[in-house]
Amino acid sequence: MRIAVGGIHTECSTYSPVLMTVEDFRVLRGTGLLNAEYFNFLDADGIAHVPLLHARAVPGGPVSRFAYEAFKAEFLEKLQAALPIDGLYLAMHGAINVEGMDDAEGDWISAARAAVGPDCPIAASYDLHGNVSQQIIDQLDIFAAYRTAPHIDVRETMVRAWSMLVETLKTGSRPGIAFAKVPLLLPGECTSTEHEPARSIYLRLPAFDAKPGILDANLMIGYVWADEPRATACAVVTGTDRQAALQAAEAIAQQYWNARDNFKFGPVTGPLDEMLDRAAAAGTSPVILADSADNPTGGGVGDRADVLRALIARNWRGALVAGITDRPAVEACFVAGEGATIALRIGGSLDPSSRPAQVTAVVLRLDGGDAAADRQAVIGIDGIEVVISARRRPYHNLEDFRRLGLDPKTVRLLVVKSGYLSPELAPIANPNLMALTDGVVNQDIANLTSHRRTWPVFPFDRDFAFAPEAALSARWRE
Repeated sequence: MRIAVGGIHTECSTYSPVLMTVEDFRVLRGTGLLNAEYFNFLDADGIAHVPLLHARAVPGGPVSRFAYEAFKAEFLEKLQAALPIDGLYLAMHGAINVEGMDDAEGDWISAARAAVGPDCPIAASYDLHGNVSQQIIDQLDIFAAYRTAPHIDVRETMVRAWSMLVETLKTGSRPGIAFAKVPLLLPGECTSTEHEPARSIYLRLPAFDAKPGILDANLMIGYVWADEPRATACAVVTGTDRQAALQAAEAIAQQYWNARDNFKFGPVTGPLDEMLDRAAAAGTSPVILADSADNPTGGGVGDRADVLRALIARNWRGALVAGITDRPAVEACFVAGEGATIALRIGGSLDPSSRPAQVTAVVLRLDGGDAAADRQAVIGIDGIEVVISARRRPYHNLEDFRRLGLDPKTVRLLVVKSGYLSPELAPIANPNLMALTDGVVNQDIANLTSHRRTWPVFPFDRDFAFAPEAALSARWRE
């Protein structure tokens, strides 16, 4: 039996002015896909895996229509060439926004369904911050989503989706999907599974899996920074018993709705000045301060210098800011060379609303060689070290710092562009602070501009009643 493998994976803030292009994606093809860390679990007796295309990018602004259509065309060309196949596994995210489209994943999955025909089972894995539509559900047979935020079960989730597909092919069973929308949109920073009430809700999902007729139960938080009709939370259940799946979807949806007023930020959170006051008063280290509204892993631009300007104004000493995206500044550092003192304009290279910092800096370290897009520089500004990068990227793993000769454990204050901290940074935070900063993924959810959302939805609206009504996918209804 043959399973084809592919997909597209990123997250897009419709509030970002930066359009993502082909160059923003890491594209896996052929043996490169099968040998990649994310996919090296694809091994089952009697199953041959056919690699198609998988395109993945750091979250950002909308994806250009040209880039999306190019990836989709190549994916479909490879899929057509692979036919006939017995199954298709799609590794998706769920929160792509493509210019001129409302439901890119629905378009991608529908095109895949048209290519493979009605008899080929399709499985998909999703980020729990994906937005799910009726069109998406109607084309799938199997669905599994992350159950942790921060996401420490990415591989496990992919294995869940793939394993259900393998079992379907080996047994000849035909599962289906039930889902129930929840008119509730909250940011990931309020719904981390490290904290209540999300923690308990997600810990209860395996109990649904254990029920007769249920294979996999999921709660989708959705993606709040996409002003689009499909943006909402929902419960999605893969099963073999229609009634059991419907009941499970409604129960999960009701649990989430009932807890809507109880979600809150996990770390100490407040305006930037207040958080810097707390950091200054702390007698412990490293204090880690999250610049939440410019978080690249949530769709932020990553080029804002607000925190850096505030630190300079306070004459701060012993801070490490990692990082700020600014390709012109990085290129200037490479021209000057290590040890040079230069005038730099940092920030605002991508987002016109981002106010830059005008500084005199010493070039401390250069990294990246000849690949201009991958270059990084470490600069010193009167007791503050700043990492600047040519490419939009996060600094959430300890190896990101080790590569640059930096040790975040030894600094007084570490500033990262993040919401909730990554699993590697959270354990060393002493304490963990989150600043309510400006940016395209800001936490002022109730006041986000909303022209295209489906109403009503909490917390944009609060005075309405809701009772979940689950529906089956079109394929399962048939």
